[in-house]
Amino acid sequence: MSGLKNIVTSFKELKWYEWSMTAIMIFIAGYAAYQGFTGAESKNPGWLTIVNFVSAICGILCIFLTAKASVSNFPFAVLNTTTYIIYLGYWHIWGTFALELLVYFPINFISWFIWSKHRDEQEGHLTKAKRLPMTINTAIAAAVVVFAVMAHYILIKINGNVPWLDAFTLSIGIAAIVLEMLRYREQYVLWIITDVIAVAMFIEHFDAVYLTKKTIYLIVAVIGLVNWINLNKTRNADNT
Repeated sequence: MSGLKNIVTSFKELKWYEWSMTAIMIFIAGYAAYQGFTGAESKNPGWLTIVNFVSAICGILCIFLTAKASVSNFPFAVLNTTTYIIYLGYWHIWGTFALELLVYFPINFISWFIWSKHRDEQEGHLTKAKRLPMTINTAIAAAVVVFAVMAHYILIKINGNVPWLDAFTLSIGIAAIVLEMLRYREQYVLWIITDVIAVAMFIEHFDAVYLTKKTIYLIVAVIGLVNWINLNKTRNADNT
C-alpha cells in the first residue's frame, strides 16, 4: 500500500501544465488509435495504435515523475519501455530497439531498487539527487561520440532506418539511463540532447503520436534539469 500511496502523493504534485500536456497526449494518441481502426489514413495497423496509446500515456507520466525525482516513476517506465519496444521492432529501428530492450528495460528494475534505497529524509516518495565533476562529464561526452560512430557502422550493415540519429540516440541513451540509475542530475543534459534527436527522427519518420510524445519529453527534460539542480542544492547537500 505504501507504493500506491507514494504514487498518489506524486500525482498530487503534478502541475497544471503537466496535466495539460497529458490531456494533449491522450487526445492525439486516442485519435491515432481511432484512425487505425476506422480505415482512415494511418501508417500503423490498428493493434499498434493501441500499443502506442499505452506507451504515450505511460511515457509522459514516467518523465513527469522522474523530473521530480519521484520513485513512483518506475511502474510507468516499465510499461512505457515494453510498449515502445514493440513499436520499434515493427518499424525496424534497431538501434533504439536494442537500447530499450537490452538497456532501459533491465535498468528500470535496477534503478527502482537503487532509488528506493536512497530516499529523501523529508519526502519519502523522492530520491536524492547527486552531481558529477566536470572531468567525468568530459569523459562521458567523448565516450558517447566514439560509441555512436561504432553503432552507426553496425546499423548501416543491418539496414537500419535513420542510422545516424538512431546511433546517437542509442549512445546518449545508454549514458543517460546509467546516470539516472545512479541519481546524477547530469542525466538531464543527455536527455535533452537525445530528445532533440528523437524529435528530429520522428519528423523524418513521421508519427504524430511519438513526435508529440518526444516533444513533451524535451520540454520536461529542461524542467527536470532545473528541478534536479534545485534538489541537489537545497535538499541533498551531502551529495550521498
